Formats: sequence, structure tokens, C-alpha cells
Amino acid sequence: MTDAKQDLIDQCKSIALTIETGEYYLDDPEEECSAYDYLNDALDIEYVVSSKKEYLGARVLVAFGGPNIWINTRTKTVDGVWWGDSCSVSYHSDALGLDEALADIYSC
Repeated sequence: MTDAKQDLIDQCKSIALTIETGEYYLDDPEEECSAYDYLNDALDIEYVVSSKKEYLGARVLVAFGGPNIWINTRTKTVDGVWWGDSCSVSYHSDALGLDEALADIYSC
């Protein structure tokens, strides 16, 4: 495995861990931030909706230009691509409340 692929995997695992633990900080480690704060740094959000325009999930672009990393709340994965390398890391819980925040934003 190349160093670049391992770096990509490590970045995706770190993002998945943030979602699972809900631990996200901006500047002060004493001040926890919400999913809305996390989404404030998002580069793009693609909503997945049903034919009835009901929210099903979203893809959130959190890194771009090397590597590209998306959070997919529908599949509960963090998907990364860097040159010819790719990875997908699953997360099992959403303590950050990311999916709930995205659903709330979509409904506005």
C-alpha cells in the first residue's frame, strides 16, 4: 500500500470517528460544536430525495482537490478518492447528529 492511499484511509477514518463520537471542535477543545457547525465548513451538499421530494439522505463534500472526500449519510460511509486510490469507511452511529441536521436544513 502506498503512503498516499494510507493517508486517504486515515483521513476517511478520522472523519468517520468524528461522526460516530460527535466530538468536533473549532478552536477551543472545551467548546463542543454541533453538526450545523460541522456543515458550515462543507464544500458542497447533494441531497438524495424520493420522487415525493422526501429527504432520504445526503452527500457532503468535506475535502476537495486532493483528496476528494464525501460523507454519504444514506450509506453511512465516508468515501475518498485520490488519484487512482479510493476507499470507503463505514460509520455505525451518528452521535454528531449530521443526518438530522441535513434533514432539517433540507426541510427549510
